[in-house]
Amino acid sequence: MTTGTSSPTGHDTPAPGLPATPVPGPRQLPLIGNLPAFSRDPLGFFAKLRGHGDVVSWRLGPQRALFLSQPEHIGELLTKVETDYRHPQLGWAFKLVLGEGVVTSEGAAWRRKRALVQPVVRPRQVRGYAVTMTDCASALADTWQPGRDIDVRREMLGLTQRIAVRTLFGTDTAGREGTIGPAMDVAQQAIGDEFRGLTLFLPSWIPTPGRQRLKKAVAVIDSEVNRVTEERHRDGADRDDLLSRLLAARDEQGGRLTDKEIRDEAVTLYIGGHETTGTTLTWAWYLLSRNPRARERLAEELAEVLDGRTPGFDDFKQLRWTEQIITETLRLYPPVWLMSVIAKDGSTLGGRPVPEGTVLWASQWSAHRDERWFPEPDEFRPERWDEEARPVPDHAWFPFGGGARACLGARFATVEAVLVLATLAQRFQLDLGPGEITPTTGLTLQPGQPGRPVRATLRSA
Repeated sequence: MTTGTSSPTGHDTPAPGLPATPVPGPRQLPLIGNLPAFSRDPLGFFAKLRGHGDVVSWRLGPQRALFLSQPEHIGELLTKVETDYRHPQLGWAFKLVLGEGVVTSEGAAWRRKRALVQPVVRPRQVRGYAVTMTDCASALADTWQPGRDIDVRREMLGLTQRIAVRTLFGTDTAGREGTIGPAMDVAQQAIGDEFRGLTLFLPSWIPTPGRQRLKKAVAVIDSEVNRVTEERHRDGADRDDLLSRLLAARDEQGGRLTDKEIRDEAVTLYIGGHETTGTTLTWAWYLLSRNPRARERLAEELAEVLDGRTPGFDDFKQLRWTEQIITETLRLYPPVWLMSVIAKDGSTLGGRPVPEGTVLWASQWSAHRDERWFPEPDEFRPERWDEEARPVPDHAWFPFGGGARACLGARFATVEAVLVLATLAQRFQLDLGPGEITPTTGLTLQPGQPGRPVRATLRSA
């Protein structure tokens, strides 16, 4: 199984032609289009759009939009994102938090920053962080007691937060999670509100209470990142943390990232390494608690491969069923659940022109639950990813995006999720109570309603 840019088949096929006239979507309201339906239930709305056809027209407020469901179209979109399309303005909150990092930059600036950041999270570098991942997971397991009830989401986000802080800033910053963590939580909530369209169309000068909280949170984030950056400049020590690697990075002309650029990339890496992985692990525990046979097979693999010892990076490739659990979790509950781009002048898709200014949307949530590519799409079946299983079309599974702008931290996140799950599942099973947990859309696809705990009872494995 591969993780990162496309589905785990590794075969590209040409995109089918775009229809001459896109299929019209649900009825639109004057001026605001489909904004109310989208804001009320984005996931249900995307499923409804997919039911209309593979290329569906709709409107988000005044924006003319197309929704894509065909994997070949999604793949072509991902590969052309730097030539035929540009990224939309993702809102005041998103820009304030992430700044001009590799996620928000375009053109020559993006190419330079990607070339500087990519080596920091290459597989060889990820190997060095595996011990931090499992050490933090083992320390958490030491605090758990059989029969005790825990808030799963809180525990997993707290764990991945500790891993993110220590891999980003170094082990000597242990304990700083309590400073930067709450500020990051406020920031991610504000971005999530904008993704749902709640404040996206408000002018940036309107001082809503949420924006005031975000400004204070960003000030804390900036202060903390700048503090550690200044310490690294002063001591000049050779360290292995991500921040030090960013400081040491040089481009072909010998140029380095400025301190402002370091700050933006550090925040981007933090969010990618904390929120998305913690959310994935929460969903994985939920799915395992509902599927005893998958949990039993996990226990068998862990006993066979690890025999009671803490997993290391070299065990990653041997933990195939554990990885398939993570892959299937990412299919059912992809943390990043949508993507959008805006057509430039001369843009084409499927051999047909796309009018300039059209916003093209694709949703991981929707594509991953399309029964054409995934029989019984709502069922948790890690065996879908067995080597002998039915092939999945490229870009029918794309939790990390794809093309040149695929998530740089995909390998880090996958290794972290697998090793953490293996470390904890060796010692404990989590039994979630009855009832379904519904996803909530924000910056990532979160389990349950905000503020409502996802509870489980610990049981010795």
